[in-house]
Amino acid sequence: MSHNEAKEHTPGRLDELFADPYQAFENDTDERQLHIRIMLHMLLARPMTRGQMTLRVIHGWENGGFEPDDLKHIDYPLNSVADFKYAVQAFEKASKHNTPMPADATAILSTPLADAIAVAEAEGQELSKDIQQTPVRWQAFEGGLALYTLFKMYHRLVYGEDDTYRCSQCITPLGLREIHEFHLEEGEFALLVPPASDVMSEPSLLVLHESQLRPIEHLLEQSLPLFDNF
Repeated sequence: MSHNEAKEHTPGRLDELFADPYQAFENDTDERQLHIRIMLHMLLARPMTRGQMTLRVIHGWENGGFEPDDLKHIDYPLNSVADFKYAVQAFEKASKHNTPMPADATAILSTPLADAIAVAEAEGQELSKDIQQTPVRWQAFEGGLALYTLFKMYHRLVYGEDDTYRCSQCITPLGLREIHEFHLEEGEFALLVPPASDVMSEPSLLVLHESQLRPIEHLLEQSLPLFDNF
């Protein structure tokens, strides 16, 4: 297992903008709303205009559950606020008609977990069922630390978090990404963005739980147009 797979609380793109990103979004911080709008412009709006942003909506975990097989998701291209509204409407339609929530066929946790376990076992590593079924113990095999880091991000987006902001670094299916995670009064979401050297050429990801669709829609409507004339 390589610790280069993931690192917690690392410096990221927001350190280029704010003296202390971990304090920039606290409720009692001066210019907090400005910080939020600058962050959204740099990490979300600019990749959107380049056609490099995808919206991932997660659902399925509830009542404390966290089985990898139960975490569902669907990805949407996100090039405008109108694209975000399309996702909102799709989920509201499913709720109104009591039909299954939109979901892709691929599994974002259980499939890569099974693949990593299979590789480890093929290389002669013996992994007990306890290791396989306990996320904190996934670090015992190659690729497991990255999967555990992503698991924790998804878990916090579903069940909430006390920290307003955190930045991690993680190997993802897209490659190395900074995970900028926000738990704000306005809504909870994560932005997975490439390192600074690759930001103009590689894709980014906006991740949120389906319960946050309306709050984040409101936040984007309020925030993104402010920089249109600059």
